[in-house]
Amino acid sequence: MKKLISVALLCTLPMSVALAGQDEIKKRATDSKAVVKQFMGKLKGELGNAMKSGGPTKAIEVCNTVAPAIAQEQSDKHGWDVGRTSLKTRNPDNAPDAWETVVLKQFEERAASGENPAEMAHFEVVEQDGQKAFRFMKAIGMPPLDKAPCLKCHGENIDPAITAKLDELYPEDQARGYKPGMIRGAFTITQPME
Repeated sequence: MKKLISVALLCTLPMSVALAGQDEIKKRATDSKAVVKQFMGKLKGELGNAMKSGGPTKAIEVCNTVAPAIAQEQSDKHGWDVGRTSLKTRNPDNAPDAWETVVLKQFEERAASGENPAEMAHFEVVEQDGQKAFRFMKAIGMPPLDKAPCLKCHGENIDPAITAKLDELYPEDQARGYKPGMIRGAFTITQPME
């Protein structure tokens, strides 16, 4: 009887280990969502203040200097790599890696199928440089026209003064021509796994 109980306990061990692993993944996803929310909230506040004080050209300066600083602040605070990326980058430093490119294309397909970009996220554990890493992305969608100050700098008909500022700060800018509902890019997080 003792052998039967021991065998039964050993058989349940891998399942409990797997469930513990799933709990860890869920926690990492929840923590990543919270960090994205903080990043997005802080950036939105800074952009809103800039729009009020100096309009879109002032907001472009915020994106140029403040957004990378927020990403670095979050990265340092959590010990993760936190940032933004896109298939059409404005800042070449934000170019997607191979994994991010695949996920961004999936986000675009999901948006084309009618899924709301505001609700899109993807996460998984991957092997990266010989180590396991938790990767998380949260889509950034273009809002509807009535809520779309983003289109002033990322849309199809950009004011010449804004275009001049973009050309000055981002000579390799590709992040134009967006319409409401399109995927603009994503917040991206890489967490090392010990």
